[in-house]
Amino acid sequence: GPIEAIPAALRYANLKHEDISWFELNEAFAAQSLAVINTLGLDASKVNPMGGAIALGHPLGATGAIRAATVIHALRRHNLKYGMVTMCVGTGQGAAGIFERV
Repeated sequence: GPIEAIPAALRYANLKHEDISWFELNEAFAAQSLAVINTLGLDASKVNPMGGAIALGHPLGATGAIRAATVIHALRRHNLKYGMVTMCVGTGQGAAGIFERV
């Protein structure tokens, strides 16, 4: 899941999680989100600052687009450099992508 995908994406981009200013974590369940935050030592204030799927909804087939659009606009709006979107896919699978404002 995201616990494996986040470090892999960071290694690929030669970044550390401290370099990421905004995390859009797909929150299928609160326990999953807390496990990712606590296991990886993420700054919880940087995770879904505008609310995630638990607060805003979790429409099937739209979560990736919603998370990506949110992080892209947040980077521009707040003049931030890096943001990350993560997805838990189920049965331990996950994905993570890094966005850079240029």
